[in-house]
Amino acid sequence: MTSKRQAYRIWDVYQKTFYLRNNQLVAGYLQGLNTKLEEKIDMVSIEPNSVLLGIHDGRLCLSCIKSGDQVRLQLEAVNITDLEKDRKESKRFTFIKSENGSTCSFESAACPGWFLCTQTEADKPVSLSNIQADATITKFYFQKE
Repeated sequence: MTSKRQAYRIWDVYQKTFYLRNNQLVAGYLQGLNTKLEEKIDMVSIEPNSVLLGIHDGRLCLSCIKSGDQVRLQLEAVNITDLEKDRKESKRFTFIKSENGSTCSFESAACPGWFLCTQTEADKPVSLSNIQADATITKFYFQKE
């Protein structure tokens, strides 16, 4: 069973969109000519609420890496459509998508309790957070391209 890769626009509840800076995914306010820097998120559904997330036509995928007590988000150069074939290998790339009204959140399947997040300050890296702190935003708008 192959799922279709679908491109989405994603932005946080403060209207910050995702873009790449120095090979790192960051969230900020893009205006004018910079709006073309916006990264579309490629999503493949692998189970009813489980998704793989990538950028650049699914050639860079978001993964959750745990080392010690630290959990971090990283971009890995793998093809999103190859990931769905090997579920064990793809666990670190899997996010549980929860919809809540018009927003949704993405929890790491490999690191339960850790959510995709942005910072309230603009142009900071997109990361993972296990606390619902004031400085982190875990709710996103998600719109099919």
